[in-house]
Amino acid sequence: MEDPANACPLRFFSPLPDPRAANVRHRLIDIFVIALCATLCDADGWSDIESFAKAKAAWFASFMQLPHGVPRADTFRRVFSRLDPHAFERCFMDWMNAVVEQSQGRLLAVDGKSIRRSFEQGWDKSGMAHMVSVFATQNGQTLAQLKAPGKGGELEGIGQLLGLIDLRGAVVTIDAIACQKSIAKQVTDAGGDYLLAVKENHKTLARRIQVEMDDLIRNRFKGVWHDRHEETDAGHGRVETRRVWATDELGWLEQAGDWPGLRTVVVVEADREVIGQDRSVERRYFITSLAPDAEALGRAVRGHWGIENGLHHVLDVSFHEDDSRIRRGHGAENMSRLRRIALNLLKAADPYTKRKSIKGRRKIAGWDHQFLLHLITG
Repeated sequence: MEDPANACPLRFFSPLPDPRAANVRHRLIDIFVIALCATLCDADGWSDIESFAKAKAAWFASFMQLPHGVPRADTFRRVFSRLDPHAFERCFMDWMNAVVEQSQGRLLAVDGKSIRRSFEQGWDKSGMAHMVSVFATQNGQTLAQLKAPGKGGELEGIGQLLGLIDLRGAVVTIDAIACQKSIAKQVTDAGGDYLLAVKENHKTLARRIQVEMDDLIRNRFKGVWHDRHEETDAGHGRVETRRVWATDELGWLEQAGDWPGLRTVVVVEADREVIGQDRSVERRYFITSLAPDAEALGRAVRGHWGIENGLHHVLDVSFHEDDSRIRRGHGAENMSRLRRIALNLLKAADPYTKRKSIKGRRKIAGWDHQFLLHLITG
């Protein structure tokens, strides 16, 4: 890992190729820096970015030349709609590789998210951008993302994305859509482990695992080695008990040999009681190349949802991503990547903002020039 002191974010994005051939009045790096600063400070679209740039023009001029002043909204729109998203992603990944520790056993959650208003034509919503991301759950950082070829192309996007990441020693968790032998092979061939949810997209496998594991649980795994873990959380009128069972004795699973590296079958049960509501019990089933350590597997299952709470939810609530109407060209994809850059920077912010929400940190960035400068320079 590169010394963080040398990992100034701007250095990694300066090689971005300029998509403009002529009539260039503003340097690409200046456009990028202004757009990133505006995104850090609660701007949600091109008009917001122009307004922010005008309000901060004197501050930007203190460290940029800006011979033609700050760019207009149309300039930001044209540049980001034409900017090569693959080149943008390469810069993003180079930056992440420099600042995020690539430790053994790291948990990488993979999931997709549609930007709901990013379709170009109101009558054809199939064209909305669908982004697939890899999220490091330990530090809450997005490591990489790609635009999938439509919602139905998420599996293809996941395969492409995994091919970009160093998976050695990593544990990859993915929801049922990627419970595919090709994904299992790709992860294990790259030196990683997988934890895949099993649902109705593999009906025969899902039914066999559900019937057999439920029967083993009822009979307390009589004659079958297994590991079990249980923990309870309580608060705010709610009690949840989570139970995990894991076994690597899979002689009953005829399909086991068809899955590369498959070692363990896992059941996770969530038993919830809420005051004034009926008790609910839900079981989920997984296959994995990991050893049958119930406690560790339970942590991995819970960790997977970090991508929903720590990335997708934050992008919608704090960055209003689902309300974004950016649609032209590569604009939606590149703006989505700009938001993730901003989110990574805000999550790694100074200790004095540690107790602040992402929304609160964005406000501080807008008020405090020193803090904003620290965010973009590292």
